[in-house]
Amino acid sequence: MKNLKDILYKVSIHQVFGNTDIDVNQLVFDSRKIEKNDVFVAQKGVSVDGHLYIEKAISLGATVIICEDFPSDKKQGVTYIQVEDANVALAIMASNFYENPSSKFAVVGVTGTNGKTTIASLLYQLFHKAGYKVGLLSTVKILVDETEFKATHTTPDSVTINMYLDMMLEAGCEYCFMEVSSHGIHQKRTEGLTFAGGIFTNLSHDHLDYHATFAEYRDVKKSFFDSLPKSAFALTNIDDKNGDFMLQNTKAKKKTYALKTLADYKSKILEKQISGTLISVDGTEVWTKLIGVFNIYNLTAIIATAELLGLEKLEILTIVSQLESVSGRFQYVMSDDGITAIIDYAHTPDALKNVLETINDIRTGNEKVITVVGCGGDRDKTKRPKMAHIASQLSSQAIFTSDNPRTENAQTILDEMEVGVAAENYRKTLTVLDRRQAIKTACKLSETGDIILIAGKGHENYQEINGIRSHFDDLEEVANCFNQLKKN
Repeated sequence: MKNLKDILYKVSIHQVFGNTDIDVNQLVFDSRKIEKNDVFVAQKGVSVDGHLYIEKAISLGATVIICEDFPSDKKQGVTYIQVEDANVALAIMASNFYENPSSKFAVVGVTGTNGKTTIASLLYQLFHKAGYKVGLLSTVKILVDETEFKATHTTPDSVTINMYLDMMLEAGCEYCFMEVSSHGIHQKRTEGLTFAGGIFTNLSHDHLDYHATFAEYRDVKKSFFDSLPKSAFALTNIDDKNGDFMLQNTKAKKKTYALKTLADYKSKILEKQISGTLISVDGTEVWTKLIGVFNIYNLTAIIATAELLGLEKLEILTIVSQLESVSGRFQYVMSDDGITAIIDYAHTPDALKNVLETINDIRTGNEKVITVVGCGGDRDKTKRPKMAHIASQLSSQAIFTSDNPRTENAQTILDEMEVGVAAENYRKTLTVLDRRQAIKTACKLSETGDIILIAGKGHENYQEINGIRSHFDDLEEVANCFNQLKKN
């Protein structure tokens, strides 16, 4: 139990009806999960207004209601608190409830369109290998030292974030690396947290189903850096055209990384192979198992962050050479016949372009590049033709297929993708609605030395169709195909 007065510290309050000097059980924003003596926070969400469920929350035992608008009928024995922004209030209260765990160890946030998962996950790997207890909040998984929990969002809700940060602190973690999504920033899930550092990766076309314009998407990302304290560092990819913009108003120590431009931390690619990359980091050569220019940007950010957090450069580079790629991020498997399949989460035009350019860059001869790709339903429709154009332009063969159509018609999504295919590339495209059959088709069309890219889902192990998630794993599917080819 916590005292309500204590968890309201720093919350912007307009009015109070009732007693605030009371003990409460938990902070809850889903009325279905209310128990006796809980605080119910009525948020005005994208699709649901929590104010409609105030009466239900009280009937289930809530004794405190946090809301932006007071209900007309206020119950005796219930405390009502009117706040300016319920999302902000929930985040600050969650941090207070868990006694501000983010202020007690080094929490670093990673934001940008692409690279967040790779950077956060590899920083976890690096610091873990260096002998530290570390936490991770990522799209792929949540780790409290070595204990793994399932991730449901790129950036969890503010109560969940603080709960895990508190668990990390209890486990003796000295660092936490977390992805910070534009949704998470916009919905104020990271308010009330104290960050030791922030990393900007890049900015490209994504989430315009949620953000009204690209400028709004960019400005939301920037607001994360605007809020960093003086004690933190703000590390930006200065090669990205938005890199400098992100740091314009930050109070944090400004640091830059790059491959092309003069920067505080700079890397150079010396040699590229399917098995890895030889790079020079500020004049020191190091071999990495990571592949692709985009991954060398990620690696440079990782090295810079580790230095900024106090690790020695020689130790950092030694561990960098041992780092393994993250699940579903340029993860590859080879058949007995010498066909390479690459699984990658690329689900934006820029990410798909980066991966295909990387593949084409490491090709040694006349190998075919066969790309299996789709676009998710109920998401930004404007990127569909762009992704189809990129796939057909940069591949020997592009196979358009289903990728979590959700509540949309899968064929309609593919029709909207095909609009982007240039006339000269039509003959290089196929449409295979069923994703399993699309992967099988790619395998059948492949010969020794060819490269198959299966893009869009990466680490995900499900297909979501009409609200139902069924098990589906791209890596499993292509492995099954390779085993079948071997038998034949």
